[in-house]
Amino acid sequence: MGESIYSREYRLIIERLRNVRLEAGLTQVQAAQKLRKPQSYVSKIERGERRLDVVELQQFLKVYRKGLRDFFDK
Repeated sequence: MGESIYSREYRLIIERLRNVRLEAGLTQVQAAQKLRKPQSYVSKIERGERRLDVVELQQFLKVYRKGLRDFFDK
C-alpha cells in the first residue's frame, strides 16, 4: 500500500469521511453501490490514494445523509 501524498488536513477530511460512512451504517461496498461506483473507488479515496473533489464530496455526503456544514463542524 502506497503512502498518501496529501497534507495532514486532507488526511483528516478523508478520516472524517470514513467515520461518517460508518456512522451511516454502511460498508464500502454499500456506499459504492449507492454511488454507482466500484468498491475500489471508495477504498482508494478513504486510503488517500485518490483525490476527492468537492463534487464527489457532495455526492458522498448525500449518500451518508450529511450536509457540508455538519461534516466540517465536527
